Amino acid sequence: MTDTLFEQLGGAYTQQGDYLLPNLALPAEKETGNIGVWALRHKRYLKQHHKVLYYNLLTSGKLHSHLADTEEQAQQLFLRLVKEYAEKEGVTEQLKSADPMAWVRQMNNIRSRAAEIINEEVVFE
Repeated sequence: MTDTLFEQLGGAYTQQGDYLLPNLALPAEKETGNIGVWALRHKRYLKQHHKVLYYNLLTSGKLHSHLADTEEQAQQLFLRLVKEYAEKEGVTEQLKSADPMAWVRQMNNIRSRAAEIINEEVVFE
């Protein structure tokens, strides 16, 4: 019996019952960076709405690095937006010590607005 093209190219098969299944594996992916909440949201979005891109990244071994880049970009933008909004709206340490509840209320509002922007600009693009 002649070798298949798969075997000629260095592939191998495993016997599973009556079937020969090819030994396939995804390329090893180098884990660089942190995968956090923004990256997980982006991954879920890609998986549900951009399946071709998701599976291309997954099978090429670039999904983790793409998600790590997305997480880093989202985190930097979030921190910058919170800082800029807090400065613009006068949310300071003096307010924090004088009226902690007002400070918490304003900071929660700022963080919510920044999260909406991150979701629009980075996560669900």
